Amino acid sequence: MRFSSFVFAAGLVICMAGVARSTQVPSAENRAPSDINRDCVVQGKKVVAENVGSDASKIPSNPPNDLTRPPENELPATPILHFDQDLALLQQKRTELSQCILSAEDQGSPEKAQGDCSDLLLLNFEMRHDGEAERDIPIGRLPGTSAFFYESGMTIDADGAPNAYHPDNSGIDDLGNAGSPGHWEGLAKDAQGEPFIQGPSDPFPGYYVSATALADRSKPVNDPTRYVDASKIPFVVLPGGLARQLGARVGDFAVVFNERNSRISYAIFGDVGPYDRIGEGSVALAENLGIRSDARNGGTWRGVLYVVFPGSGEGRPRSIEEINDQGQKLLGEWEAGISAAACGGLKPISPAQGNQSAN
Repeated sequence: MRFSSFVFAAGLVICMAGVARSTQVPSAENRAPSDINRDCVVQGKKVVAENVGSDASKIPSNPPNDLTRPPENELPATPILHFDQDLALLQQKRTELSQCILSAEDQGSPEKAQGDCSDLLLLNFEMRHDGEAERDIPIGRLPGTSAFFYESGMTIDADGAPNAYHPDNSGIDDLGNAGSPGHWEGLAKDAQGEPFIQGPSDPFPGYYVSATALADRSKPVNDPTRYVDASKIPFVVLPGGLARQLGARVGDFAVVFNERNSRISYAIFGDVGPYDRIGEGSVALAENLGIRSDARNGGTWRGVLYVVFPGSGEGRPRSIEEINDQGQKLLGEWEAGISAAACGGLKPISPAQGNQSAN
């Protein structure tokens, strides 16, 4: 990540002085989100130029994979997307959140962190492995937005792919990840709990019908196309209990960043995973992010930032085009909400002091 991207995040905070106090610009309440976002971007560029000694005009407003780039003399109808800056801001806030939690825990019990850091922290999710506590994943939310974010690794989910599981374990994923006889979780089953096997007219005859929580309810349970194909559709996986607690449901949209290479992918909440694990995505999502997508041996331990938009979906599968369109729209609204909050005078938590104004 370029240094200028990190400095831009500070610009969102500093823009309060340059925009919110300006007497020649209408107040944030009377201005469109795109106006507010544009001013924050301009101020952020100025901060970058002053701090790294570069020409602000050379700092791109949009990365190469940006989907919206109107002419410079036209104000966009929707906020311009700035993926590098979004990633830098999320990294900054994740760092602040972690430091706040550590500071609060040093001063008292772990429960103290929940209160002291409540401006950003929604909850600490306890990751477990073989029944033992592994590490906590802070789940945060930025002021002015409804989306929640977290940083984790990514394990690879092949569920929903018609070639995911085979009775002789020759599918693209290990059969053990689908459950066990009498307790199949990743397979479509009949009333007796027996998994369906694809027939001659199905995509992969002889393979099991792999299921996902998100499904097209108009199709039969034993139809492989009823489910979201992990090899084609970028989707995230969340624990069911956590999703309910945060107001998310299958079919909602998400945006995922790979911190190591700054790649981004829009996604949908497509499957429900174990109650004690977080940080899982489909084969297609991993491919979009440049992460090894082998469901048996792929994935990464850390460095993936997830942003989920609760209540944004309709509980049904979507095409890639719909996922990209809705993801872009939601990310633009998220950017506008952050810009409005920053330019309106909301201050981030100071890691050194913790949050002394917890709600």
